[in-house]
Amino acid sequence: MENVIIAGSGPAGLTAAIYTARAMLAPLVIEGHAPGGQLIVSQEVENFPGLTEAISGMDLMDRFKKQAERFGTRFKMGTINHVRKRGDVFEVNIDSEMIKTKTLIIATGAEARRLRIPTEVKFYGKGISACATCDGSFFRDKEVLVVGGGNTAMEDALFLTRFASKVTIVHRREYLRASSIEVERAKENKKIKWAIPYVLEEITGDKFVSGAILENCQTGKRHEIKCDGIFVAIGHEPKTHIFKDLVNIDENGFIKIETGSTRTSTPGIFACGDVCDPVYKQAVVAAGHGCMAAFDVERYIERIN
Repeated sequence: MENVIIAGSGPAGLTAAIYTARAMLAPLVIEGHAPGGQLIVSQEVENFPGLTEAISGMDLMDRFKKQAERFGTRFKMGTINHVRKRGDVFEVNIDSEMIKTKTLIIATGAEARRLRIPTEVKFYGKGISACATCDGSFFRDKEVLVVGGGNTAMEDALFLTRFASKVTIVHRREYLRASSIEVERAKENKKIKWAIPYVLEEITGDKFVSGAILENCQTGKRHEIKCDGIFVAIGHEPKTHIFKDLVNIDENGFIKIETGSTRTSTPGIFACGDVCDPVYKQAVVAAGHGCMAAFDVERYIERIN
């Protein structure tokens, strides 16, 4: 019987591991098949507190893991397939193995929706980003594209004008899903240009992005545009499908938690990080949330023991 199983090994999950391990709860972290979470694709991270110089996301998550291990956290490779509640105990199926636990922290994160074009994988983290606030400062005096037509795309484009010399918004429809006020703000900014209705068909470059091929959705004509970076702002998919029958989830798939805590609708199950955060999507926010989950778990276990 485990005290706590943590699903996910990104900033939220590993911070929860550090705190629960220091509370002598001997956490077990289920790493998934991509240990470290979404941050590992970042070539450079410079906005996480305590860093005196930029390091790769992979190196940062390696530090998280070593710190968690130092306090006694155990790690298991694999993916959770199913969770069943039996009384006050949860049965967690990990691949072909079943492990019982008193509590479960869900920190499986949210994955940025991809463009689904062949060269996207090649350039992810090498000019392609899904986080303008994370990576915008790396594109000072550069030309970038923002793909999307919602509020996030408008907000990202406006934020990027602080650094980039030119920001082009690429959207496949003639109408925008973003609110009128966000669209007007973007239209008023002289650094922002528009490619509507266009789709991004191909990404060009050698080691890093140097351009993109856009196709007009009405005429089918293609042309190449120079750019140094591409920011994808078409939403995130929270990894919650295996928990949807266990906890309350909102219309976009994010886990609902109680205000001011990480408690879900099911006692003994807690959620932290991007899996329940559709707004900020920052490593430092996820880490803080992981700390909260650890405290909530500790208090819960004290009550049931």
